Amino acid sequence: MWTLALRGGERVAVVAAQWNDAFGVVTRGRVQLELRDGEPGPVLGRDAGFWLRGTGVRALRNPGRRTARVRIATPGAGTVTCRSTHPRTPVTERRRNDMNSTNDTGIAAGPASGRTSHTRRLRGLAGTGFIATLAAMVATTLAAALARAVGVDFEVPDGGETIPLSGFAVVTGFFSVVGVVIAVALRRWSARPAQRFVWTAVALTAISFVPPLLAGADTATTTALLGLHLVPAAVMIPTLARSLRTRTV
Repeated sequence: MWTLALRGGERVAVVAAQWNDAFGVVTRGRVQLELRDGEPGPVLGRDAGFWLRGTGVRALRNPGRRTARVRIATPGAGTVTCRSTHPRTPVTERRRNDMNSTNDTGIAAGPASGRTSHTRRLRGLAGTGFIATLAAMVATTLAAALARAVGVDFEVPDGGETIPLSGFAVVTGFFSVVGVVIAVALRRWSARPAQRFVWTAVALTAISFVPPLLAGADTATTTALLGLHLVPAAVMIPTLARSLRTRTV
């Protein structure tokens, strides 16, 4: 049994010949499993265990800033009896030392690759959010135009002003960007970003219903405003949640 220390952003490749049938337990920080196809796997917290046999894990990565530690147990490591060219050094001891050595390029790599991959995923999420924001703005504006065409005046009693179509686009764009920022933050710091994003977004959508209900507008305007709050939510929430799942699970 030996301990692997991962600095913030560091990635360590799993070499089958040296990690044969290994079992790991996270003793400090968080560790993300990188799957064989290059996609990031689940993020494991303290006291979480994982088995490498048949799981397709090809690397371990520290997604945080603080050093993470993993206790690795390899069955049979203490009973290796094959002969060595160094008779005074047991094979198991040399094997353990080789695994701990940062000079072994087979299992150790610098943190740059992990950080680059992480940055690329964040940029991909932001790009997806930008496209979803444009789609939400267009969908909401078209829905507002359709509502106005069937007779909804969108007149607010305070001051007797009518909400212009451009106002729907601006407000939708602003709050959609806020949603993207929340998604990026959760992707960076949360172990379950997709699930927590959905909870947060649904809660904020429910809170957004309060102003239309308190505005004192007529029934048609109030109903239309409530419906227009649901349009961008229906675009942004599934899109960002799907993007968070495909990059994290």
